[in-house]
Amino acid sequence: MSADMQITCSDCGQDFTFTEGEQSFFAERGYSQPRRCKTCRAQTKPGGNSGGGGGFGGGRTESVVQCASCGQQTTVPFVPRGDRPVYCKACFRPKSGSGGGGGRERSGGGGGRGRY
Repeated sequence: MSADMQITCSDCGQDFTFTEGEQSFFAERGYSQPRRCKTCRAQTKPGGNSGGGGGFGGGRTESVVQCASCGQQTTVPFVPRGDRPVYCKACFRPKSGSGGGGGRERSGGGGGRGRY
């Protein structure tokens, strides 16, 4: 394994150390080397700026967006990336049933209703 590396953060421009141990951890999991320092990575995660905690139950990230279908303003439980349309609940339901898994509710084998 190589020695500690100095990397310049792509967000804030500050140099940070990518330690030998971190390099080993990333390599074992097939991750590429980080482009952001730990502070900037924490800020880009949903619920960032919280100062820690991680996991579930931390503050849920919600975003106010305009529905790509009807134009109504709505709230979604994630931060849109901008490369895909975002729909309100009423417009999303009809779209989610078409395409990939069609006929799931009518198959008769599940005994229950389709998933939301």
